[in-house]
Amino acid sequence: MKTLRLRLTSAKLAEDPALLQAAEILRRGGLVAFPTETVYGLGANALNPRAVEKIFAAKQRPHWDPVIVHVASVAAARLLAAEWPVSAEHLAEAFWPGPMTMLLPRSDEIPLVCTAGRDKVGLRLPSHPVAQALIVAAGVPVAAPSANRFGHTSPTTAEHVLADLDGRIDAILDAGPCAVGVESTVLDPALDPPTIYRPGGITVEQIRQVLGKVTVAERRDTGEAPPESLESPGLGIRHYAPRARVVLVEGETGLAEALARECAGHRVGVLLPEEWPSPELATVVRWARWSEPAALARELYRGLRGLDELGVEVILCPLPAAEGIGLAVRDRLHKAAK
Repeated sequence: MKTLRLRLTSAKLAEDPALLQAAEILRRGGLVAFPTETVYGLGANALNPRAVEKIFAAKQRPHWDPVIVHVASVAAARLLAAEWPVSAEHLAEAFWPGPMTMLLPRSDEIPLVCTAGRDKVGLRLPSHPVAQALIVAAGVPVAAPSANRFGHTSPTTAEHVLADLDGRIDAILDAGPCAVGVESTVLDPALDPPTIYRPGGITVEQIRQVLGKVTVAERRDTGEAPPESLESPGLGIRHYAPRARVVLVEGETGLAEALARECAGHRVGVLLPEEWPSPELATVVRWARWSEPAALARELYRGLRGLDELGVEVILCPLPAAEGIGLAVRDRLHKAAK
């Protein structure tokens, strides 16, 4: 299979030849990688089980890991949910379009392959204008996990997608880098209290301002045996991981200690905040300013992929504070370091 790289050329997205070609590929059951505000997704017609199956084959993704269904409007989301609680309405008013996925009882239209056999589907209304225009042009909801091989570092550029999936998917719609850089927040608004399964682009603090009490699910270690199914994408497994072994450190002191330990026998890379001095004996990729958590999130996957490309064996990475979007960055790094 030859993967087409489709570049936008028109000022009017609804008329852009590349976008219309991508929409036609989706309608006929093909796979298209496309940008969202978080990361690039690998899209298929969510109502076509055979098309969704192609996502799992291309990514080498196990069927116990559900996929998120992207829609173009709140009204479209309501049609795909068998129930729409008041809490979902409040969240949609506050955060949609945006990087939030709500787990809601699925309607009969949603095939079980999207939900890992569970009765709830993850629904999301992305804010990226290209993603919105693509879904509208395709005329169908779009099932889309991240556009990378299963477990690998998520893609935030078209080049990242091609590095993992070139020749395995029909096309990629190239619209430049993603703005948020980590995946959407996934939560179940109907539980008491509402439960966040994956921290992401909408922070716990923001959600509490809307819903009041909210809990964050503990990370689960599924061990050697694969689970029957997971409540949410990206739970309890090694995920978001580069080829190199990831070692997490706390602060500059922790980094110095890890460097002394790891540099003796390995080629070491460091994902280094811009304000911190460069260490000797290590390959450095500058991350972003330590004082700007949103920039750390946006540049996380670019930095991890960059160090992989430089051939390091071990990546040392400091952990930001567990607040705001820093909680999502910590979540991704802990899963990458499993």
